[in-house]
Amino acid sequence: MTAEALYRHLESGATTVCRAWTVTRRDGQVLGFTDHDLDLVVQGVTCRADTGMTARALQQTTGLSVDNSEAIGALSAAAITEADIIAGRFDGAEVRAFLVNWVRPEEHLEQFSGSLGEIERSGGSFRAELRGLSEILNQPQGHAYIAGCSAVLGDGRCRFQTDQPGYHAQRAVDRVEDGRVFDFPGFGEFDPGWFSHGRFEVLTGAAAGLVGLVKADTIDGDGRRIELWQSIMAGIAPGDQVRIFAGCDKTAGTCRMKFANFLNFRGFPHIPGEDWLASYPVPGRPNSGQRRTTASWR
Repeated sequence: MTAEALYRHLESGATTVCRAWTVTRRDGQVLGFTDHDLDLVVQGVTCRADTGMTARALQQTTGLSVDNSEAIGALSAAAITEADIIAGRFDGAEVRAFLVNWVRPEEHLEQFSGSLGEIERSGGSFRAELRGLSEILNQPQGHAYIAGCSAVLGDGRCRFQTDQPGYHAQRAVDRVEDGRVFDFPGFGEFDPGWFSHGRFEVLTGAAAGLVGLVKADTIDGDGRRIELWQSIMAGIAPGDQVRIFAGCDKTAGTCRMKFANFLNFRGFPHIPGEDWLASYPVPGRPNSGQRRTTASWR
């Protein structure tokens, strides 16, 4: 076992160890770094020595508190670039940290596994928070009783197949404004608003792999205009290919009429509203105790 061999090496008293990290971005790209003066290969990933990456000592506990650490390094055109950080390519990236015998890199021990948190940029360098696996325990758990659907279109709870014909389209961008507003010619086979609240994926160009959420979808003359909630923080040029998925506003009517998926609706469309809960008897109005009518989703 690689860990057992490393333990024996540490017990020898004369050690040759360094640290190494692997970062797996959400688009699947894997990067490796080390604080040694030569490149090392750890679990099949080449960890480069010329990136200036360092990490503070890990704070690890035996309980469920989050393991805290920071990764610090210089922005490099060949490794972590400022443009990639701005574009969000490293948001939530998976991080693994190893203690490695640089004489025999196959002798290593994983000391940390988690994800990148907040990333700060300053003066040509960056500082990234490392979040441990227990960070997920800080997130709200369970489901709330709300009128709208709590599932995400196409996920395991929704079960709708978004790759069906008529529910997505791939087009080349004709014109772009501020990485947020996109114009497409001859794109009228879908109803206005069909892609509102949908997913916008960039397939080619400098922004390939980045994703946005559609705010508005309108017919503009002979073409179509798609507006996102936030700009995609990377260069998108005319001719770049994008894929747009039909949007869901989380209402029961949309689920039933647009997607024919009401059996998997994860909301409570008949839940009383606040005005119903706060109602009180009024003279001249029937107070027979019968069921009050609520707005229908039909």
